[in-house]
Amino acid sequence: MHPREVFEPAIREGAASIVLVHNHPSGNPEPSIADFQVTQRIAKAGKLLGIPLEDHIVVAKRGFTSIAMEKGQLFE
Repeated sequence: MHPREVFEPAIREGAASIVLVHNHPSGNPEPSIADFQVTQRIAKAGKLLGIPLEDHIVVAKRGFTSIAMEKGQLFE
């Protein structure tokens, strides 16, 4: 996932902030290392653009995980 793909519609629509959401077909809602890396990359890009990342939610059969709630400092 590249920041330009994430932020292009947000810029076009004049978004004040964004939330990322994706699923884990495995059924495990725990974020992977790659999920955390993507979250950090998108959060940094959002700061530069003035469109903050509010949360990254991982949805799975056994529930969901909010990275912002789990790792609140990730977006600081």
